[in-house]
Amino acid sequence: MERTGVQKLAYILKTLVSITFVCNLLVLPLVPIVSAASSCGFPLAALLHSMGTGGASSDLTYAPGTMLYLVLVSGWGELAPYTLVLTLFLLFCGVCTAAILWQGRRVLSTILKGTPFRMENAVCLQRAALFCFLISGAALVRVIWRICYVQSAAPLLSYNMLFVPLFFLAGLLCLVISALFRQAAEMKAENDLTI
Repeated sequence: MERTGVQKLAYILKTLVSITFVCNLLVLPLVPIVSAASSCGFPLAALLHSMGTGGASSDLTYAPGTMLYLVLVSGWGELAPYTLVLTLFLLFCGVCTAAILWQGRRVLSTILKGTPFRMENAVCLQRAALFCFLISGAALVRVIWRICYVQSAAPLLSYNMLFVPLFFLAGLLCLVISALFRQAAEMKAENDLTI
């Protein structure tokens, strides 16, 4: 059976979501290393350059093992509170983003099968909404913490403040689409019973 235009688009989207999901999982373990390295004065460009050239940089020499040492051996206690909060925030958001992408893959899989109006899709979208709300809440907590930490209103102009309404609205959108999928699944079930 030939795929419809919607199924072709769903296949492309599922491929892109899968690639993003894998990249997310690959980068997630590097977050503490890069965060610790940047807080200790290691420039990110030099860190990435040293990782790509086996540790030899033009003006600075950093071994990737040094950054791993900072996180694993020296322990979290020696990191600045700002770095610790940033690392935990980025790890939490990375895990939530992976969960959102996984739920998206599940919805796209049902579209590829030709059965999009299932209660399973409504549940997946509710879970995605929950993770969006968690990211929004974590961003709000981080903004409030940072305002107290630096005792300034400057964090209100940061990317974290942008995360609050952005992910809150994404969560609301997921809830609306979830309700639509739920309604469509119920109508389909009624139609299947009457025929």
